[in-house]
Amino acid sequence: MNDRTKTRGLGRGLSALMADVGPVEQQGEARRAEAMVPVEKIFPNPDQPRRTFTPDQLDDLANSIRTKGVIQPLIVRARPEQPGTYEIVAGERRWRAAQLAQLHELPVLVRNFTDTEVLEVAIIENIQRENLNPIEEAAGYRQLMDRFGHTQEKMAEALGKSRSHIANLLRLLNLPGEVIEMVRDGDLTAGHARTLITSENPVGLAQQIVSRGLSVREAEKLAKGPVAPKPAAPRPPKSEKDADTRAIEGDLSATLKMKVSIDHKPGTEGGTVTITYQTLEELDDLCRMLSGG
Repeated sequence: MNDRTKTRGLGRGLSALMADVGPVEQQGEARRAEAMVPVEKIFPNPDQPRRTFTPDQLDDLANSIRTKGVIQPLIVRARPEQPGTYEIVAGERRWRAAQLAQLHELPVLVRNFTDTEVLEVAIIENIQRENLNPIEEAAGYRQLMDRFGHTQEKMAEALGKSRSHIANLLRLLNLPGEVIEMVRDGDLTAGHARTLITSENPVGLAQQIVSRGLSVREAEKLAKGPVAPKPAAPRPPKSEKDADTRAIEGDLSATLKMKVSIDHKPGTEGGTVTITYQTLEELDDLCRMLSGG
C-alpha cells in the first residue's frame, strides 16, 4: 500500500463511503433514486470480491422485489469506455434478483468513485450482509485494515459495531485453517472458536467440541484443561531438641498426665509449650491445676 492510498483512506473516512451503503433494514423507507436505468445498461463489477450468489436466496429476494420493488437503489458509476452504461459499485445481488423478477429498469445512485473506492465500498457492503459468517466478516475487516489503512476504532464507529466485536473476530483469523473452516461451515460458533485461540491444540479441541456438542462454557473448561492441585507447602524441618528439653517435656507430661511439647526458638529465650488433652475431663483437670484448685 502506498502512502497516497493510505492517506486517502484515512482522510476520507469510512463514514463518507457508508452514507450510501447502509443495510436495507436500516433505511426505514425506500430511498429516492437519482435515476432509473435499463437493466441491460448496468454491468457487474469484474473485481467484485463476492463471487457466490446462492440461488435460493436470489429467488427469495426476487419474490420480495416482485411484491415491494427494489427498496434500496443500486450504487453505480459511469463506464467511460461505453457512455450511457454503468458499472455496479454496490448491489449486484439486487441486480441479479431484479432480472429474475423480470424488471426492465432499476433505481440507481450514480457516484464518481475511483477504482480503489469501488473495492472499498464492495467490501463494506459485504460486511453488512445479514448471513455473513464470522470468518467472512473478519476477513472483510482485515481487508479494510490492510488495504486501506482503517483502524479498528474507525471501523467500529462507521459500521456501528463495538471495537471489541471487531477485535474478537479478527483474532479468529489466527486460528489454524481446519478450525477456521469449521467456523465457516457453521460447525463452530465464534464463541466456541474464541476459547481455542490460546490453546496448544486448537484442532483437537475443536473436534472434541463438535463431536460432543459442547456449549461455549463447556468448551472454555475443556480449553483450560484439568486444574492441577497446588503442591502442599513444604514443612520447615524440625530442629533436634536437646536432652534437657526432652527431659523437661517428660517430667511435665508425667505430672500433668498429658502430652507436653516444648518448642524453644533458637537464639532467643522464648518458645511455646503445647499441652494436648484427649477428653474434656482432662481439660477440666488442667484448668484446676493451672488455677491452683
